[in-house]
Amino acid sequence: MTGRLYGVGVGPGDPELVTLKAARLIRGADVVAYHSGTAGRSIARTIVADLISPDATEELLIYPVTTGATDHPLGYYGAIEDFYDESAERLGKHLDAGRTVVVLAEGDPLFYSSYSYLHDRLAPLYPAEIVPGVTSVSASSAAVAVPISRHEDTFTVLPGTMPVPELARRLAEGGGAAVMKLGRTFAGVREALRQAGRLEGAWYVERASTGRERRLPVSEVDPDEVPYFSMVLVPGPDLRADAAQRAMSGPAAESDADVPADGGRVLVVGLGPGPARWVTPEVTAALAGVDHVVGYGPYVDRVPQRPGLQRHVSGNTVEVDRAAFALELARRGERVAVVSGGDAGVFGMASAVHEAVAADDRFADVAVEVLPGLTAAQAVAARAGAPLGGDYAVVSLSDRLKPWELVEQRLHAVGAADLVLAVYNPASRSRREQVARLRAVMLEHRDPATPVVVGRDVGRDGEELEVTTLAALDPDSIDMRCLLIIGSSRTMAAPSGVWTSRRGD
Repeated sequence: MTGRLYGVGVGPGDPELVTLKAARLIRGADVVAYHSGTAGRSIARTIVADLISPDATEELLIYPVTTGATDHPLGYYGAIEDFYDESAERLGKHLDAGRTVVVLAEGDPLFYSSYSYLHDRLAPLYPAEIVPGVTSVSASSAAVAVPISRHEDTFTVLPGTMPVPELARRLAEGGGAAVMKLGRTFAGVREALRQAGRLEGAWYVERASTGRERRLPVSEVDPDEVPYFSMVLVPGPDLRADAAQRAMSGPAAESDADVPADGGRVLVVGLGPGPARWVTPEVTAALAGVDHVVGYGPYVDRVPQRPGLQRHVSGNTVEVDRAAFALELARRGERVAVVSGGDAGVFGMASAVHEAVAADDRFADVAVEVLPGLTAAQAVAARAGAPLGGDYAVVSLSDRLKPWELVEQRLHAVGAADLVLAVYNPASRSRREQVARLRAVMLEHRDPATPVVVGRDVGRDGEELEVTTLAALDPDSIDMRCLLIIGSSRTMAAPSGVWTSRRGD
């Protein structure tokens, strides 16, 4: 019978924060294992040194490298993978002998912990149990005695090793946040906080819960004196308190006295189908002048973060609500842009913003300005040649906002009119039949040899372009990342590319 493996969290540093269960298991363990850096000193063992039985076998798992160069042929990650394999083999021998093995983990065993890599290797082979511990995030929050999230607020844990622009973008999304893995990354983390407009109010905590604990505002920290075992905490807003304060301000806070004389303005911009080089200079300049960006998450993510920019992310099925939120910001005098992929006026947010204006008299005086962007049909057509060189139609196969019967009626009309057809939103995880039905409708009107262009992720990593025929089109190969262009009787597939004649012969 094999032994049992325990991943035991020993908390952030204060021995009094070790749980009763953790203490019991450590005292009774046959084997106590713990990790350390190349110097051989284990913080986890130091925390529970008084609990380890003198009869227990101790296994010190020393990392071969922490940062810097290694002569391993696969580099740092190759050396670390070998280390975890060898460590798991060492502990496996104890488990095979029927011994109880406790692996100590500073903080919690599955929260940025070295134990998790041993768990991946050993838990499928032996009985394993996790004993949670107090995390460094909890200890740091207690140290500054400032709530970091409340009510419906979100909380995000981020590694300081992220690139500064990406870290700034994540921090600008709002909510509470903790940034770990500091040390030599601290200067970049502070710059990301500045770019996100969240430097003020951010706290630095060093060695939380220990006798060497230190805490102070991030803006006062010397980057040259930041150890790895430190953290930045960014408290989230108290959303309900903010709402209550607005309510206590009375009707005047909601009156038109706060509204600019001109009613404000909303910019609705298209970001193009993917790469930054396809964003127009006009859109780039417009985004540099706003204080708020509103949109579906993946599109908001594409807007570079800068100081003072606030990001408002929502799901993909609340277009009108999102538009109303942006209009209300503009009505209050804020500079706001609503973003769409491609062109905002082609299956994008421009129509939703105008719909929201029409639905609410409060927005009647808010100006709506739409800035065009490169749309996916143009990008795919350019890659293929010139399939949109003649008359063409654009149809979305999504039946979320209109019934499929109407979509099919329009497909028949396009087919009968002999128009080239650009197809947006052809399929998704839940919509798997529409492309087959599209193909069947078009075959009623087109030659089976009609050229079809399938563009996937055009302009982005993994771009694919396929030229096939209507008869050979495989509906199962199409997903939401695709755009289709179905030719007309005047579309030809030539060695130079796919093109449609402008002549109406």
